[in-house]
Amino acid sequence: MAVALKFIATREKGEVSALYARPHGATAVLVLGHGSGTNMRHQFMQDLSDALNEVGIATFRFNYPYSEKGGGMDGEKVRLATVRAAIETAMKQARGLPVFAGGHSMSGRMISMASAEDPIDGLKGIVFFAFPLYASKPDTARAEHLKNVAAPMLFLSGQRDRMADLKLLSPVVKGLERAALHVVDTADHGFKVLKRRNTDEPVMEELARVAGAWMSKKK
Repeated sequence: MAVALKFIATREKGEVSALYARPHGATAVLVLGHGSGTNMRHQFMQDLSDALNEVGIATFRFNYPYSEKGGGMDGEKVRLATVRAAIETAMKQARGLPVFAGGHSMSGRMISMASAEDPIDGLKGIVFFAFPLYASKPDTARAEHLKNVAAPMLFLSGQRDRMADLKLLSPVVKGLERAALHVVDTADHGFKVLKRRNTDEPVMEELARVAGAWMSKKK
C-alpha cells in the first residue's frame, strides 16, 4: 500500500502530494512522474507502479502544482523545481536504497533537463517511459540537452510512438555515452499495444522487468 506524503514544490506554489509505495525487499526507488495531461493517480501510473513494485522497485509518484490544484500547466521553471524537490524528498524516504528517477513522457524530459542543467547528487540513473522527442513535427531538438546528462539513461519507447520515431530516436540514444534503448513491440506513446504483438507478456510487466533489470546493474 502506498503512503501519502506532501512536499514543497516551490516556495510560491506550495505543497503537492506524493505516493510512496515500497514493497518488502525493495532493491531501489524510482521517482515516477506523470505525463503532461494526467496526474500521479492516473491508471497508467497506478498500473506501472504496481508492476514495478512486483519486481522489487519502490516508487515515489508525485504531482506538479498544476496537476495538484488544477489550471494550466506550470511553466518550465516550476516543473524543473518540482522534479528536483520530488527527488530530494524520495532520497529522504529511501533509507539507503539507490534512487533513480524518470517518468512518462513530459516528466522524464523534465528530469533529464534538470539533470543537464545541474547534476542531481546521488541520482543513479534516469528511466524514460516514452521520451517525447518532438510534439508534432519530427526533429531531435528536444534531445540536445541529453548530451549534458551525466547519469545513465534508459529509454523505453513504443514501436508506434508518434512522438518518437525510432528512425530519429535510435541514433540519438546511440550517440549518448551512457544510454540504452528498449523498443516495446507495437506500443504507442501511452503504451497501448496491438493484438499482433510478438509476445504474450503484458506490457506493464515488460516495462517493469526491463527497467528493474537495468536499475539492478546501475546500483
